[in-house]
Amino acid sequence: MKLLLDFNLSPKLVAMLSDIFPESAHVFTIGMLGETPDPVIWEYAKQHGYSVLSADSDFVELASRRGAPPKLVYLAKMAYRTREAAELIRRNAVRMAEFDRSDDAVLILRR
Repeated sequence: MKLLLDFNLSPKLVAMLSDIFPESAHVFTIGMLGETPDPVIWEYAKQHGYSVLSADSDFVELASRRGAPPKLVYLAKMAYRTREAAELIRRNAVRMAEFDRSDDAVLILRR
């Protein structure tokens, strides 16, 4: 699974998860600025084979309207440190792999 991390997540997560999601990127590293609208991020992810990883509930609505691809991994109630987010994602790596092979559009992860 190749993840595109949204603005609301630390770019440090890319390196922290590189052993299990090696092709992932942060929106900053692909040249998007903070004011890039969610639909633009969504289309970029779709065109480049990414799944979106975000803590922004607006992406849940976008995924509901547009469907997959791309898929969305949503970190619900993400009011915790980057290291905790990395641990949550690692604990759910198998679940994320299963989700990637499924027809579902959204996977919600909670602490």
